[in-house]
Amino acid sequence: MVQALDEQQIKQILNYDDAQRASYFIKEVVANDEVWILKDEHGCVMLNTEDEDCVPVWPHKEFAQAWATDEWQACQPEAISLSKWFSHWSHGLADDELALVVFPSQNEQGLVFYPDELEQELKNKQKNQSAKGQR
Repeated sequence: MVQALDEQQIKQILNYDDAQRASYFIKEVVANDEVWILKDEHGCVMLNTEDEDCVPVWPHKEFAQAWATDEWQACQPEAISLSKWFSHWSHGLADDELALVVFPSQNEQGLVFYPDELEQELKNKQKNQSAKGQR
């Protein structure tokens, strides 16, 4: 069971820079075995950079929910298991030529990953976790 974050933890994490948020995202997604997106009846929320169309992803429901305001107020957070992420989402996003913005800040800043890059980061973290567990 994923433990809910308290307000102080959320505030502290939101003050992380892009790299710290990305690192936190990788760690938490592997620990909790889920990626969070925002969806409505049309699909998932999209952000645009100068070069890429991106799907924002978050490590916890609370962070995704915080984005469900203004034009996205009808959106709902949705958890995607890592196994489903690896089997469907990574390939589907790559096929659609979409990138991911990992744990964007409220001003839409975050590190951009291509689906295969994020999958590799997550799988590397999984390997490291299981190696530590076997010692």
